[in-house]
Amino acid sequence: MPPTAASDPTTQPFPTRMYIDGSWRDGDAGKTLAVINPADESVVAEVAYAEGAEAGRAIEAAARAFPAWKALSAYDRAKILKKTAELMRERADRIARAMTMEQGKPLAEAKAEVLHSADTFEWFGEEAKRAYGRIIPPTNVSKRYYTIKHPVGVVGTITPWNFPAALPSRKIGPALAAGCTVVSRPADQTPITLILMVECLADAGVPPGVVNLVIGPARPFADALFAHPAVRKISFTGSTEVGKELIRRSADQVKRLSLELGGHAPLIVFPDADVQQVAQAAVIGKFRNNGQVCIAPSRFYVHEKVAKDFTEAAVELTKKLKVGNGLEDGVQVGPMFEARALDKTQGLIDDARGKGAQVLTGGGRSSRFEKGYWFEPTVLTNVDGAMKLMTDEPFAPVMPILDFDKLDDVIAAANATPYGLAAYVFTNDLTVATRMAEGLEAGIIGINDPIPATPQCPFGGMKESGVGRELGSEGLDAYFETKYVAVGLRQS
Repeated sequence: MPPTAASDPTTQPFPTRMYIDGSWRDGDAGKTLAVINPADESVVAEVAYAEGAEAGRAIEAAARAFPAWKALSAYDRAKILKKTAELMRERADRIARAMTMEQGKPLAEAKAEVLHSADTFEWFGEEAKRAYGRIIPPTNVSKRYYTIKHPVGVVGTITPWNFPAALPSRKIGPALAAGCTVVSRPADQTPITLILMVECLADAGVPPGVVNLVIGPARPFADALFAHPAVRKISFTGSTEVGKELIRRSADQVKRLSLELGGHAPLIVFPDADVQQVAQAAVIGKFRNNGQVCIAPSRFYVHEKVAKDFTEAAVELTKKLKVGNGLEDGVQVGPMFEARALDKTQGLIDDARGKGAQVLTGGGRSSRFEKGYWFEPTVLTNVDGAMKLMTDEPFAPVMPILDFDKLDDVIAAANATPYGLAAYVFTNDLTVATRMAEGLEAGIIGINDPIPATPQCPFGGMKESGVGRELGSEGLDAYFETKYVAVGLRQS
């Protein structure tokens, strides 16, 4: 029999409290924060909200828990991480529903993110067992040299609203695998997803203090991380502007940083590619999560020989996208995350129109919905580099199309930005693919692949798009210090 409404876990009220030192807690002052559904502006839940001291207690709990957690074997930590992954898969429907309600993305997209996050926890549990040191040949036969890995210590994580499961998992998973303890803060707009994930960690057997969740204003939380000497690393995903501030603040105690910042990814189409297939991949890559993706393609350079065919195909596919509440069947594009995102998107399009761009479809707020933050998926042509949408990170459902002729010219145009997170190339020519992979200044390059992120491969950017890498073996190394040990042997 199907579950009743009373027994179906996907329909039950969501948890709303913070998690500090192994206990679920309200804020000290009893303050709460309303989580708003961007599809209809209804209140999803009222979650506990901190006012400052809670972050300090969470850090102290993490510092106390660190010695015992790092002393566990990698195999014991892996069991907990793998159990966490199992629980996330079992509860994927409930977590995905929460994500759709607080973030807006379609339910299928949300569930795929939850499963990707579960894979991340499992992969880092396995990778922890391969955190090898090195034996180094000595120059003196009476000495021995080797290296060992040492967990960096207490880690603070700060994540945004657009991927409320995937982004925390990329930080919490490797930190725990390495033997670090964690204090995490989700975005105010999307705390419930992380609460549900922390429930999985707690139920999997994470000891008190090893994982802590604080919901509260960003600045006091960051202040607590930077002030406390036990916090040795901060991992942040967000804007380049905030990332630069964190770099400046890290100097006082020389705290380590991992920063995944802004992007402005080019997508480049060569004439030998299948235009229809590429247009479909481009539309999927662009309008996934409503364009609110750090690695989403933001500038579309199409070879002049196929520009007309590509543009026509992209416009037709964009018009067919089903826009609506992410809980409804078949919806492909949900709302944007808040009202100011609509204003920013409209400003980018108005600026482009004022400078000569032509809107082929979309171009404004959707009038189909009485409430919510809805913007029509938009395609533009007659675009040039002077327009704001070509220089500012758009983070919006907007596809600007330009044409090009020469390979070297499109590499130069693609690289003419302070960002360097991702780039995409569609071609069946091995020489072209190789030259693009070597010439583009981006940390992630998808050749005929619009969605390249996967747990076993490194994720991160060049230039002002960040510092360090997440995922892959590099993502685990980011939570270790390397110790070099020199041993003098007793002479016989």
